[in-house]
Amino acid sequence: MTPRLIEESFEGRLADRLARPPAAGVRLYWLGQAGFVVEAGGLRMAIDPYLSDTLAAKYASSAYSHERLSPPPATPDELGALDLVLCTHHHTDHMDPGTLAPLARRLPRLRFVVPAASAALAAERAQVEAGRLVPLDAGQTAEPLPGLRVAALPAAHETVERDELGRCRFLGYAIACDGATIFHSGDCAPYPGQAGDVARVAPALALLPVNGRSETLRRAGFAGNFHLEEAIALCIEARVPAMIAHHYGMFAFNTADPAAIDTALAAAPVAARRGKANVVWTLLLDQAE
Repeated sequence: MTPRLIEESFEGRLADRLARPPAAGVRLYWLGQAGFVVEAGGLRMAIDPYLSDTLAAKYASSAYSHERLSPPPATPDELGALDLVLCTHHHTDHMDPGTLAPLARRLPRLRFVVPAASAALAAERAQVEAGRLVPLDAGQTAEPLPGLRVAALPAAHETVERDELGRCRFLGYAIACDGATIFHSGDCAPYPGQAGDVARVAPALALLPVNGRSETLRRAGFAGNFHLEEAIALCIEARVPAMIAHHYGMFAFNTADPAAIDTALAAAPVAARRGKANVVWTLLLDQAE
């Protein structure tokens, strides 16, 4: 399989595009931070959508302002007819009550894939009963919708943390649908055996955070992610042919320079892009060309 990642800019509002039913093929839109809308097999999914100002209010008196650097590309009501939401972990920019609860109210059949270690918190934030959750631990798989398979992998933010029952607090998801597997690592840094874990799910595309990590932020209580070079190295070692870099441009204290990202990705031996507003990516596989 030799996938091609086609990037196209579009004018107008993301909401207008998402008001239409999902088209055939595999397409992705960036929501900012780690958030994506993925369309595949006639289904529409959102991964880690943060479309509110929940954190700006939480950290209003903090030295680390969480004011957004740009407005959300859409509101929860403008994400269209979602079939599934996936949250990789409990941090609010990935499991946001200001986004999940409005989605759950608008779409009463919507289900949420969440870490089993954070299932109770996810139910509280989304304001749903446990039956609407699909709790997973690393190493487990589920088929939350016909034709859609989700496998959970460990994520290290910055370490692989487990709860009192041994369940991973941070996850990545390998989402297989319509002949393609897309891997979203969640918030993650390198950990031993990671390349083998990723290679086993054989993703055609990886969605990886690249805002890095620092001792200063670690002491302040903010765990970090891959440095850009580490994300590229993971794709090379795990033989992932395409990548979209994300988790930047949301909060001024914890971001990365877009120009530096572009420079590094241009030299990468994988089909690499960075998250951008008003862009749609189409993932083309051999059999779909």
